Amino acid sequence: MSENKDRKPLLKIEDLHVSFMTYAGRVQAVRGVSLSMEKGEILAVVGESGCGKSVTAQTILQLNPSPPSVIEGGKIELEGRDLIKCSESEMRKVRGREISMIFQDPMTSLNPTARVGNQIMEGILKHQKVSRKQAYDRAVEMLRLVGLSNPEQRMRQYPHEFSGGMRQRAMIAMALVCDPKILIADEPTTALDVTIQSQIVDLMLELREKLKTGILIITHDMGVVADIADRVAVMYAGMIVESGDVQEIFYHPKHPYTWGLLDSIPKPGTGRTDRLVPIDGTPPDLIYPPKGCPFAARCDYCMKICHERMPEITDAAGGHQVRCWLQHEYAPKVENRYTTGEGGEDHAAGSHRA
Repeated sequence: MSENKDRKPLLKIEDLHVSFMTYAGRVQAVRGVSLSMEKGEILAVVGESGCGKSVTAQTILQLNPSPPSVIEGGKIELEGRDLIKCSESEMRKVRGREISMIFQDPMTSLNPTARVGNQIMEGILKHQKVSRKQAYDRAVEMLRLVGLSNPEQRMRQYPHEFSGGMRQRAMIAMALVCDPKILIADEPTTALDVTIQSQIVDLMLELREKLKTGILIITHDMGVVADIADRVAVMYAGMIVESGDVQEIFYHPKHPYTWGLLDSIPKPGTGRTDRLVPIDGTPPDLIYPPKGCPFAARCDYCMKICHERMPEITDAAGGHQVRCWLQHEYAPKVENRYTTGEGGEDHAAGSHRA
């Protein structure tokens, strides 16, 4: 046990603050985010659009344009090395070789004027001292590994000759071709139909087992989270409001925002007339973020203190953490139907494979 405690995590984000300078003012997009992941782990960061998920992911690789983005504080450590302090030339060596990223839309992420094979080979030739023949063989091997038939033929084709699912597989092959330690997948299934989504999730799980690559997946789809994640971080208004292993988040969620996300999952067996349950209201303006809990204005259980003070992080069992005043010992007791078993089983059944 002591050996595990002494071992540094593969990736550790600590108190990260990122803002965007706009004509309207300073948008505080990421406000004190702390995350960590181990080798071979799948960590899902989940939340509504605009909550800061993608900004956090792109900050890891310093992909946000500066200006207007500014890293105002925090650390991003890859095996103990702070990436924020790295120069651009040092980051070019990190991108693709140690950390790779696949972006939201496979339809537009590939260069339409270049053959798919050349795009995959480019990363190999940039980061590894190999011949073009060796790079070609490696690219063919990766296309075969991600499940594309006739990989030699696919190497000669252009992106417009691929379907959406094939393009996403090609993007995954490109991201993994240099055996990175971490794969960041930003909404990897959003633009795909449900059948292809399931295939991509299965592929990522299979590649994790074969290559031992850690995966940081950014998504708003709780069904995908249930299928793929080991641990989950729930993000709202630039902050992590709840985190824990996937079983804890789905069967014992403690934050009202997490309850709302789970309520929004379509449940199997319901009639056509049954409506999804939305989260009423809108997220706060991050130019003028509230001084209290950012979810207070939308929360059915809001108390006076929620508007006045930011809640502290509370530790629950098994590394489960939550930022909510309902966890305070003096707070009124609120029935959590997920913890009592009424909701958890339904939402587990709503995932793709449960």
